[in-house]
Amino acid sequence: MTTTTPPPAEWAPHAAVWIGFPSHAELWQEDLEQARKEVVAFAAAVHADGRGETVILVAADGEAAEAARALAPFAEVVVQPFGDIWLRDTGPILLGDGSARLFGFNGWGGKYDLPGDDTVGERLAEDRGLGATRCDWILEGGAIDGDGTGTVVTTRQCLLNPNRNPELTQEGIERRLADDLGLTRVVWLGDGLLNDHTDGHVDNLARFVGANRVAIPEASENDPNWQVYNAARRDAAAAGLEVVAVPSAGRVLRDGEVIPASYMNFYIGNAAVVVPVYGTENDAAGVVAIQALFPDREVVGLRADAILTGGGSFHCISQQVPR
Repeated sequence: MTTTTPPPAEWAPHAAVWIGFPSHAELWQEDLEQARKEVVAFAAAVHADGRGETVILVAADGEAAEAARALAPFAEVVVQPFGDIWLRDTGPILLGDGSARLFGFNGWGGKYDLPGDDTVGERLAEDRGLGATRCDWILEGGAIDGDGTGTVVTTRQCLLNPNRNPELTQEGIERRLADDLGLTRVVWLGDGLLNDHTDGHVDNLARFVGANRVAIPEASENDPNWQVYNAARRDAAAAGLEVVAVPSAGRVLRDGEVIPASYMNFYIGNAAVVVPVYGTENDAAGVVAIQALFPDREVVGLRADAILTGGGSFHCISQQVPR
């Protein structure tokens, strides 16, 4: 019987990272130019003047590729048609043995059905000559977060949502995660953040920062997600995980509506950890807290306001290629 090697932890060495480059003016509208600048600032921090990892900006068409090359001469640029930039969810997931897994994608439960999103992962894997296996169920990469040992956290709100895999029970999903990704211990949290159109992706809620060690925000009662965070912390601790507290970004509004702004959507690169910040009073404390968790890397806080208008942040637009 063969054993599936789980994906390495995100802090393990990377050969490269794919980052989605905003390409469609009709989607981004007046935020397009600023979103591109924020993506390039993120990419530059990850590249770290060559001390980090190879950055591959993925553009959907020639015009976007030309803009990417002009703004980010340090990066490789590839053209692969996609619906939007959320490669964490649409890109391949790479295992510890160097092989890739591809999953079905249905626009986060049928909300955003954009051409190319269901095939871009396969094309990116082919680009790098990766042996890819397609798995016959719906899974987005942002719905799970692992520590490299076979332990993973996820939310019931997302993975058990009937808009994804209505035929699968919790036990069935656990079997699929074990068979397809080598994830043998699943820690189930409850709901994700308020107004998160991904149905509660865990990479906005709880992130592994070490083996069996997970960071989850804590907040006061005026935070729209304080009960969500408290429940997640209880569930994680009850499952035997070491829980580390970090500040919440707090109540962040756009056009009068609470948006799912979270410091947890950080990306762990070879040289830097890049944290999205939002211009709130908690930003500095959030960066300091995450720096304490990664003493061997520089932790950088960068604004992600325009990217967030599309529904996500730095972790959502990236997918690492393990070394």
